[in-house]
Amino acid sequence: MVKKILLLILILFVLFQLWPRPAKNQGPETGNEISKLYPVPEDVMNNLKTACYDCHSNNTNYPWYASIQPVALWLDDHVKDGKKEVNFSEFRTYNLARQFRKLEEIGEQVKEQEMPLTSYTLIHRNAKLNETDRLAITNWTEATRELMRKTYPADSLVRKRKT
Repeated sequence: MVKKILLLILILFVLFQLWPRPAKNQGPETGNEISKLYPVPEDVMNNLKTACYDCHSNNTNYPWYASIQPVALWLDDHVKDGKKEVNFSEFRTYNLARQFRKLEEIGEQVKEQEMPLTSYTLIHRNAKLNETDRLAITNWTEATRELMRKTYPADSLVRKRKT
């Protein structure tokens, strides 16, 4: 009986491999990257690329197992959710209030060690941020928000309420 169940699982796994793979998240630079809009120190950019860009940009570095179903579908969903939250490759397209708010959220989540996700750092050990890395990112987000406060009118940095 156990052999039959294992055989059935194997057959289902093989059949699932025929399921169409989602398109890969690998697009060209658009000129809308955050680094084209605000100064990003080299150490911060390296940390963002290592710990954030796979899920929060238009260019994911896929591991070998990303072509195996159901992992391919799970990763695709995870990347889509990440890009919906913040996409560093499209940051310039956000209105000022959204940029300002996203920078605050990035700083908070990195500071509170909510990002990068533990599920990501378990496999991508180099994406784990140490205290120095977290401090560099949070200082950069606050400095960028301060630059925005000095550059733009205050009312442009808050989300307009719909009436």
